[in-house]
Amino acid sequence: MKFKYLISVLTILLFFSVNMVAQQKEEKMDEDQWKKEMTDLRAQKESLTTEVNSLQTEVNNLKATQVQSYDDCMNELYAMVGATKSDVANFRNAVSELEGKINSQEGPKADRQKDLDALKMNKISALPEFYDRVHGSMQRALDAWIEAPKEVDYTVVKGDCLWNIAKKKEFYGNGFAWPNIYKANRDKIKNPDLIYPKQVFKIPNLTDEEKAKYDKIRRNYKPAPVK
Repeated sequence: MKFKYLISVLTILLFFSVNMVAQQKEEKMDEDQWKKEMTDLRAQKESLTTEVNSLQTEVNNLKATQVQSYDDCMNELYAMVGATKSDVANFRNAVSELEGKINSQEGPKADRQKDLDALKMNKISALPEFYDRVHGSMQRALDAWIEAPKEVDYTVVKGDCLWNIAKKKEFYGNGFAWPNIYKANRDKIKNPDLIYPKQVFKIPNLTDEEKAKYDKIRRNYKPAPVK
């Protein structure tokens, strides 16, 4: 209906244009000029009519096209990677969980890389929702993650004891963690109360479990009352 109305309007406009041109040029135009003007106007009308008909055809084609619902489109996309909506939801949760661990650098780094490689192997990672995160940004975050060495060496100086070494901020920041140093250097320490300058000890990292254990000991420690 809108296109028919448009054609009618164009026809009326052309009609009035012809009349106006005729009135304005009646005295100045000869017969050949008049014929040329009419030919130009008819050509314009035909061009506009062709354009309107083309648009009408496009509209009719669009109306005839069956558009799938969003859910149907997504289910079809999931089927392409052999997954269900539930599978994708579980994968989404796994991606978010691993992304959080990588961003917070919850080590060890090698384990996080294995987790990410497993996600990459899943066909669901090819879906647009996940591809850039799993194959791009999460890997870049892992590559930029500089992991602290598993252990460092420390040379004993005069006045040191295992408690004070463990208490250093660059190591554990907690004197109660001294047994960790003792266990890692049993071949060099015969008596934990006796260490000597220039001895070189390995200071291993604490696991999350060990950190929690020694932190709990420190919180619960109550010094003996002074007499």
